[in-house]
Amino acid sequence: MSAELDLSPPEVPEPTLLESLLRYGLFLGAIFQLICILAVIIPSSKGQEQEESEPSDLKTADQNKKSKGPVPQIRQKLKKESKKKR
Repeated sequence: MSAELDLSPPEVPEPTLLESLLRYGLFLGAIFQLICILAVIIPSSKGQEQEESEPSDLKTADQNKKSKGPVPQIRQKLKKESKKKR
């Protein structure tokens, strides 16, 4: 009965060069994806802290935008004139 059972390990061929490259390439790709995901998650939490600590900078930027009021009026006049010419 023991002669019928073959308990020797199965023969597994050695991986070829292409299979090795594919295996390590997949590992490198997975590591790269994890780094990218962590890069998106970690700085986003730091960015929120900076926004809370520097709200005065945003207010000054809004004031600068409001001071540029006459520029859009000039553009509107030019657009109206070009429409009249048509």
